[in-house]
Amino acid sequence: MKLKVHNLFYKIFGKDILKDINIEIEKGDFVGLIGPNGCGKSTLLKNIYRVYRPYRGTVFIDDCNLNKLTSKETARKMAVMVQENNVEFDVKVLDMVILGRYAHKKLFENNSKYDLDIARISLKEVGLSNYENRNFFSLSGGEKQRVLIARALTQKAEFIILDEPTNYLDIRCQFQIMDILKNQKITVFSSIHDLNIAALYCNKIFVMKEGKIIDYGSSEEVITENMIKTVFGVNAKVEISSYIGRVNVTYTSNINV
Repeated sequence: MKLKVHNLFYKIFGKDILKDINIEIEKGDFVGLIGPNGCGKSTLLKNIYRVYRPYRGTVFIDDCNLNKLTSKETARKMAVMVQENNVEFDVKVLDMVILGRYAHKKLFENNSKYDLDIARISLKEVGLSNYENRNFFSLSGGEKQRVLIARALTQKAEFIILDEPTNYLDIRCQFQIMDILKNQKITVFSSIHDLNIAALYCNKIFVMKEGKIIDYGSSEEVITENMIKTVFGVNAKVEISSYIGRVNVTYTSNINV
């Protein structure tokens, strides 16, 4: 499942928010999107999964223009888990997860044994097999995130978009979530606020600033002391950790207060 964003622009009230975005993500990639608050990360993701429509540019999945697909056709190709995944009504965990099957069903079609089996397998993959009869509102933040990932997996799309999936989670839950996603062997594109998490899990990283992609590459190529100073406005020490063998960032101070 290959994603391509070609010459994408997006405006709000006549102001350019996204400027000439070009991205290519290959099948099996685990790709991070980093940048300061307000740089356009969430807006870019919303243009990809069609909450927003660009005024110029195209998004392709496997050479298919997303604008020419129905919402269900898009959902069969792409699953989405976003920050504002607000749930207004309390439901059982299994009922929440099985909502991921909507893209494969006709209107008012009942859930089949196959649908239920897929939902239960997804719950097992996120380590929540015994939670199917729990109320969603009774879960911790990390458990809720894992349920929402299970819902996305139940969708059986080959590509998943996530908007800062580890926000507001403790360290253990952050690693749980990222390990689950990494182990699925699907194509992932996720905004990530923690540079060390991005460096540990992503094989490719895009850097955004002021609505533009300003760099991309491996963590070793893009997570540099100069980039952190230029993009985030802080001093940092970047080195290869002898413990994990990956880029590690230690922050020292603000420089643009």
